[in-house]
Amino acid sequence: MEHDRRRRDRFAGRPVEERAEALKERVYATFTGLAIVLVQAGNVEHLTARQATLALLVGIVGITVAGFVADIVSHLAVHAAFPNPAELGRMARVAGEALASAGVPLILLALAWLGVFELAGALRAASIVYIVTLALIGFLAVRRTHLEWWKQLLALAMLVGLGLAVIGLQQLAHAH
Repeated sequence: MEHDRRRRDRFAGRPVEERAEALKERVYATFTGLAIVLVQAGNVEHLTARQATLALLVGIVGITVAGFVADIVSHLAVHAAFPNPAELGRMARVAGEALASAGVPLILLALAWLGVFELAGALRAASIVYIVTLALIGFLAVRRTHLEWWKQLLALAMLVGLGLAVIGLQQLAHAH
């Protein structure tokens, strides 16, 4: 409980734009992690738990570093200057949010690596964690709009449809 309050306090002190950027990075990484575990689940008979864990870790670190580099490049292009230390710190905090998206799925896969779970079950559980995370983020975002209930429902349905399209496209990309 105390940890949750400190976490909220940490986010509450950030500017709105930084919180939005951090959430965006977390959503990107969640979609990426979901695509990785879904592809692995489809090929589970050809994988070890070690390979699955490392693939997810490398994928999430990769999307995190890509987000950080993208922030630096866009800053250079827009401001014609390298970010100062405070700006670099903000960029690192924002990019680091992507890492947090993989916490529970990585623990599940590591437990499979240690023999606590079967790999197929760990991948299924990791997929569920990612889907629930995306659903919760979408639901909370729509609830904050204060639209009429039927407009919120329509917006949530649109987000679900778009999310399924993203997952489908990522599945196609990672399956080949």
